[in-house]
Amino acid sequence: MQLLDYLNDNFISLSQLLSASGASEQELRLYQLNGMMPKASYVLNLHLSCNSFFGHHQEQTECEYYAKGYLYWLGIVQANADPEFIYQAFSQRYQQTLDALKAQGYQCNDEKLSTKLAEHIESEWQHFLSGSYGLCTRSGLPENIAAKELAIAQINELTRNENLGANELSALTKAVDLLDKASACFAPHERQRSSRHRLVDEVRRQYQLVSPM
Repeated sequence: MQLLDYLNDNFISLSQLLSASGASEQELRLYQLNGMMPKASYVLNLHLSCNSFFGHHQEQTECEYYAKGYLYWLGIVQANADPEFIYQAFSQRYQQTLDALKAQGYQCNDEKLSTKLAEHIESEWQHFLSGSYGLCTRSGLPENIAAKELAIAQINELTRNENLGANELSALTKAVDLLDKASACFAPHERQRSSRHRLVDEVRRQYQLVSPM
């Protein structure tokens, strides 16, 4: 039940997505098929067994759960269902977020976030469409995805050295806090294997960083 509680608290079901957006399931599937709308982040195959006054009942059902931010993204798709426009919207928002964060002092030397950014965003787009980022970021939207990738790259660079100076520790603290804000909590069965556990919880423990209140 922990998994269901987590999904119901942090995601929206297929029926909720369709109801809130006014889209039909056929329209959603077409948007997904044409590479504009992400797939579900979690798909549950449930075998239900029920006992009541009327006797025993069994049925099987499939439940799809989507990141809450996907409702907003579906609105963008509904307004202009052109695959190239939708991709450019993703790419521009990704780049704008990186630019804003770098202007705030976040930095890394990873070429995928500089000289090879175009290729990197194309790869990120495919992960976005698969629903993967709906699972591991808070919103599933390009802003959280870009923040997550930049934070991870900076954390990985800084933690190659266990003996950090004051300036490096300050930068590491900021990067970990950024990742904390961008990352999802993850489902109970995923947490020990998640990037949040490895790069937020464990880095704070190892470097004795103070968590924000």
